Amino acid sequence: MSVPVRQQAAVAAYIAKQKLMGRKRYPLVLMLEPLFRCNLACAGCGKIDYPAPILNQRLTPQECWDAADECGAPMVAIPGGEPLIHKEIGEIVKGLVERKKFVSLCTNALLLEKKLDLFEPSPFLFFSVHLDGLEEEHDKAVCQEGVFKKAIAAIKTAQDKGFQVNVNATIFDGYPVDDLADYLDYAAEIGVNVTMSPGFAYERAPDTENFLNRQKTKTYFRELFKIRDERGSKWTLSHSDLYLDFLAGNQEFKCTPWGMPTRNVFGWQKPCYLLGEGYAESFQELMDETDWDSYGTGAYEKCADCMAHCGYEPTAADVAFSQPWKMLPLVMNGIKTEGPMAPEIDLRSARPAIDVHEEIVAAKMDELAAEKAKKDAPSDKARTLINNV
Repeated sequence: MSVPVRQQAAVAAYIAKQKLMGRKRYPLVLMLEPLFRCNLACAGCGKIDYPAPILNQRLTPQECWDAADECGAPMVAIPGGEPLIHKEIGEIVKGLVERKKFVSLCTNALLLEKKLDLFEPSPFLFFSVHLDGLEEEHDKAVCQEGVFKKAIAAIKTAQDKGFQVNVNATIFDGYPVDDLADYLDYAAEIGVNVTMSPGFAYERAPDTENFLNRQKTKTYFRELFKIRDERGSKWTLSHSDLYLDFLAGNQEFKCTPWGMPTRNVFGWQKPCYLLGEGYAESFQELMDETDWDSYGTGAYEKCADCMAHCGYEPTAADVAFSQPWKMLPLVMNGIKTEGPMAPEIDLRSARPAIDVHEEIVAAKMDELAAEKAKKDAPSDKARTLINNV
């Protein structure tokens, strides 16, 4: 694990406070999506297929700050879309840093060098550059040549200007494990931490065939960590050791969908970052009125294959705090790459998947049309003048 000590201490203090207050459910990271629009069209993305009026929507800086205050999580991740497209992204980040939130600004880095002057280096800010492997693999994943080289150049420029930079990678089926190990070695060489997540399909992703299922994920990550041990590699992974042990099939976890709540142009997304099955108007409504027990692996068909960090990293954090003795085998022996795996969750009782995407989009389009009609309608004064002509 390679998370700054200051951040670890802040998160630990926050969790301790929640426990003392008797809260069963609390967020760790706010997933703040100020827009869905992007300057790439990746095959594995489910965010860019919305109608243009929705892609043109933006959260205001005040809406972003209000979401952070309302949620109260110590960390804020800003995905998208591409956040650097947002004209007020510098102001948004500044306000979050002033609130002492640890901000992870996710970006494909195509605009990073151009936009760096909007930001100031801070222990509360780091850029998380989307990088799904080395050059050939990454450019294939983002469906555009030359993106890898631009991202690496932007990373180096940001580092030279004193910014903290990490990379994040989504691991898809068919990606050779040796190639991923080479990528992680390269990330260590250029001095960036890596966040990894097995590819769990967005409902609307154009490519629905190359996502990992749970058994493949566990076998894959066991092989990856075995290669690390054989090479003696020193990868800096931005994950808890328990989450990495879970990826390797050694922990039986259930997800914590409320651990990383999402606020976007629709509202507060139910139930989690990867599934959009409705929206709440407030964070409190999201927490109080979502039927949390009806989601998760074993409870819902759509969640069957998910092992993504947005659901399981909060679980690992809670276990590390509440059951610290579970860390001891990892401290003593590292991640086990041989032998029996932890029992798998029974999927037979999972409720069938439902599709509400089109309904949600239609409702949003009606809302935007009504707002436009109201805006375009002549005022009472103008109407009087017209009638008097």
